[in-house]
Amino acid sequence: MLKTIISRTRGGEQSPPRKPFSKIAWSWLGAFIGIYLVSIISQITEVDLLKSMFLVGSFGASAVLIYGAPQAEFSQPRNLLGGHIISALIGVTIQKYLALDITLLGALAVSLSIVAMHFTRTLHPPGGATALIAVIGSAEVHSTGYYFVLTPIAIGAVILLLIALVVNNLSSNPLRHYPKYWL
Repeated sequence: MLKTIISRTRGGEQSPPRKPFSKIAWSWLGAFIGIYLVSIISQITEVDLLKSMFLVGSFGASAVLIYGAPQAEFSQPRNLLGGHIISALIGVTIQKYLALDITLLGALAVSLSIVAMHFTRTLHPPGGATALIAVIGSAEVHSTGYYFVLTPIAIGAVILLLIALVVNNLSSNPLRHYPKYWL
């Protein structure tokens, strides 16, 4: 069995070629604008950026998907929004109602989020990070409770989506057009 597992880890194909510069440029533009807009919410609302909860690490991974690979299944709006919101709900619920060791809570939040995203067809890998943030986040994150699901998660994901709709569709390349589907 070990020999089989090891043989499967060898791969066998060559890595794909680098993407054309135009695709890289569009990806940069979308990610820059999307993350910047999520970040400046704290300035608009006069919240200290360093203490702001509007920008969470999982949004960086979402930016890679929706601006760098807009045609991927994980990048579609239902996955972006559903994956983050479902995972945030699960993470907050686990952190709030289960009095277990944080290592177990984190593992439960991520694994249950994956199961829920699979069942709802909203698999979005950054959702796992969102669930984990809800569990291992600061006291400030924990004190917001389910409000964390609305802001920063839902509002931030909607902002990233709106920018993806504009930037990805500015390109004349039909392989950049976004989304492939909504539901």
